Amino acid sequence: METVKVKALMVPLDHYARVPEDATLAQAVLALEEVHEKFDDHYYKHRAVLVHDAEGRVIGKVGQLDVLKGLEPRFKEVGDLSMLSRFGFGSEFVKMMSRQFSLMEKPLNDICRKAAKVKVRDIMHTLTGGEYVDEEASVNEAIKQLVLGQHHSLLVTRGEEIVGVLRLSDVFLEVCRLIKACELEG
Repeated sequence: METVKVKALMVPLDHYARVPEDATLAQAVLALEEVHEKFDDHYYKHRAVLVHDAEGRVIGKVGQLDVLKGLEPRFKEVGDLSMLSRFGFGSEFVKMMSRQFSLMEKPLNDICRKAAKVKVRDIMHTLTGGEYVDEEASVNEAIKQLVLGQHHSLLVTRGEEIVGVLRLSDVFLEVCRLIKACELEG
């Protein structure tokens, strides 16, 4: 079986929504909608917006959870409650913490003002070294990075240049395609 390269599955960078770091959440949402309308050639729609600096270099991304967290600034104060279940704290404790911090009591009531006020630089996910993969790497290598890093996507590079985005959803579709192509024994 041939080795599938990352570049065969990536979404080209110019097909991805991008906004400057000083853009608002509202502008990021509009950029995402625009790219969906312009490039409706993917099975799954994009779920993130890339954020670039003044020189045009990608410095982060804003995903679905980032948007939701951005509507309620107090989420930063609470931190990552998902870790608590590992230490025996259950859903009742999480609900109590949510009440104590008054999380998400009225954020949707004022969503227009918040979306126009929140800057993407304040809610974006800053990229780490493990979120880049070379376009010539095998999809096997990318799968290791996606799974071990628990990433939804990787930025694809050609040398120092970012040329695309490899999404978990596209890798999953390729894996499903390969499984279906197998001669399954009964």
